[in-house]
Amino acid sequence: MPYAANVVQVMIASPGDVAEERQVIREVIAEWNAIHSKSQGTVLMPISWDTHASPTMSGRPQDIINKRVLKDCDLLVAVFWTRIGSSTGVAISGTVEEIEEHLAEGKEAMIYFSQQPVRLDSVDEEQYKAVREFKKNCKERGLVEEYEALSEFRTKFTRQLTQTILSGGYGCGTGATIDEAEAGAAETTASRDLPDLNDSARTLLLEAAQDRSGVIMKVACIGSFSIQTNGKQFVEPGNPRSRVAWESAIESLCNEGLVDERGYKGEVFHVTNEGYRVADLLRLES
Repeated sequence: MPYAANVVQVMIASPGDVAEERQVIREVIAEWNAIHSKSQGTVLMPISWDTHASPTMSGRPQDIINKRVLKDCDLLVAVFWTRIGSSTGVAISGTVEEIEEHLAEGKEAMIYFSQQPVRLDSVDEEQYKAVREFKKNCKERGLVEEYEALSEFRTKFTRQLTQTILSGGYGCGTGATIDEAEAGAAETTASRDLPDLNDSARTLLLEAAQDRSGVIMKVACIGSFSIQTNGKQFVEPGNPRSRVAWESAIESLCNEGLVDERGYKGEVFHVTNEGYRVADLLRLES
């Protein structure tokens, strides 16, 4: 059934050494649309020069990209690893120029820096130095994010994209494309999307969604038992009732598809994309 929604254009900016991250960004955006677009009245559209620019001889290449591709974008996502990119004659690289142009318009930019290991003999020292200097500059001007593996980038970007969209005024309230009745219906739909969780399960999910790796650990040793996430321990020592309650919370989260078991003998649980979505909705409710 058709529904009205705002389109938020998301510019993907990066040098050429983070192709996998660019693909992850597109996949996460597609997942966001599948989960949130109807209830939030918002569709995210990935934009980049390689998919949206067309040949023309009307000016400086980067200036053309800025005017024809970047200008109408609402949000920018940039990723760096070992390369800053090629100079445009105006900025140290096209990616940096896109970021600066976007920020100059007062728009939001999410900037990520990879800390993944790399062979030293494969790195251009001048490029890598420029990345480090740019990261230092960015840290002085705002908040950036770092990650050490592609899986960590996916987890962080999934959570932070949702936080940015839901808290940044990108929803149906900015474009007036959904009337009050439709907006109320969308809100009701979002409420129905929340599974029936008890207080323990809600608490555990909210903490796990804020954990650096999105992990819940269940550790049983001789004479002790613990359930941990986000630096917190939830089971009261020596209290079997407490143990049963928190084990039941994990079971409930698994049954709802909000966490999945990935460890050995049921000891490690990871928050799923659906788990992050529900955690974001629970935070909006509180």
